Amino acid sequence: MNGLTIFDIDETLFKTKALINVNCNGWLVRRLDNQEFNTYELGPGESYDFCQFRSAEVFNKTSEPINRMIAKLNAIVKNAKKVGSKVIIVTARADFDDKKLFLETFREQGIDIDSIYVERAGNVGGESSAENKRVIIKRYLDEGTYSRTRLYDDATSNLDMFLDLAGEYPEIDFEAHFVTHEGTTRRYR
Repeated sequence: MNGLTIFDIDETLFKTKALINVNCNGWLVRRLDNQEFNTYELGPGESYDFCQFRSAEVFNKTSEPINRMIAKLNAIVKNAKKVGSKVIIVTARADFDDKKLFLETFREQGIDIDSIYVERAGNVGGESSAENKRVIIKRYLDEGTYSRTRLYDDATSNLDMFLDLAGEYPEIDFEAHFVTHEGTTRRYR
């Protein structure tokens, strides 16, 4: 059986500068970075505006690679090809406005993005990014082809969700890795 390795993008592979606007009754009331968004709960009448998070140009021009994590991703992709395992990226973002430029950002960092599928959890439409990511990860695990899976993410809510899935898939070994802002990792839980 093969392994499935999952990486997040924002603050895991790249330090990103895009902000999420919080609007209330048509007015901007707050701007959130990726970290703040992971735990923010909308108040009455509030809604999110993800225009910067959908901009491939903002992503390409402002994202700073986290070199340690890019090296880890590249090593895992190289090994996965040899043993028949799969590497995917699951981001909380929805579709970008320019797919070609978005993917070029990865190529500029030496990432073989053509071997990695990018799942965009923002397209799922659930209540939280962790729940949206859960839907996507379950779809892969339901294939029944993986004996182990691991997730690299900077958000503990995503790591908790991932490890909670272990109860549904007792035949699969789960590993969660918390990624720091410097790109170091530690086993989570």
